[in-house]
Amino acid sequence: MEKIILQTIVILSLSIGLSACATQRPVLSPNTHLMRVGSSVAEQEVDDCMRLAEMSSSERGESPQGTAAADTVTSSAVGAAAGGAGGAVVGRAGQGAAAGAAGGAAASLTSAFLRGLFASKPPDPAYRRFVDRCLRERGYEPAGWK
Repeated sequence: MEKIILQTIVILSLSIGLSACATQRPVLSPNTHLMRVGSSVAEQEVDDCMRLAEMSSSERGESPQGTAAADTVTSSAVGAAAGGAGGAVVGRAGQGAAAGAAGGAAASLTSAFLRGLFASKPPDPAYRRFVDRCLRERGYEPAGWK
C-alpha cells in the first residue's frame, strides 16, 4: 500500500513539475506567409518546430526537463533512504521511507518550479537556432524570443 502511495506521489509530482517549467517562445514578424496562414496555424508550426528541436537536443543528451526529472527522482531516493533509516529507528521503516521520498520530491519540484518562475532563462542557443531555422524554412520570420 505504501509503495502505491509513493509511486502515485512521485508520478503526480513529476507531471506537475514538468508542466510548470516555463519556456520562452519565438516571436514571429508579421510577414505575408503569417498573414496568409493565420496565427493558429503559425502557433501549431512553432510548437512543431520546438518539438523537433527538443527531440534533436534530447538525442544529444541535452534535456532541461530530463534534468528536472532526474533531480526529482534523486531527491526522492535520498528522501526515501533518509526516511527509511529514521523510520527504522522507531520500527516503521516503510512509512519513514514513503514520507522521506514524498518530502524529497516535493522539495525538488518546489525548487524547480520557483527557478522556472523567477529565473526564466532563454533557451539554449543551439535549440533556438534550430527552431528559428525550422520556422524560416516554413516561411516565417522569427524576430526574437519571449
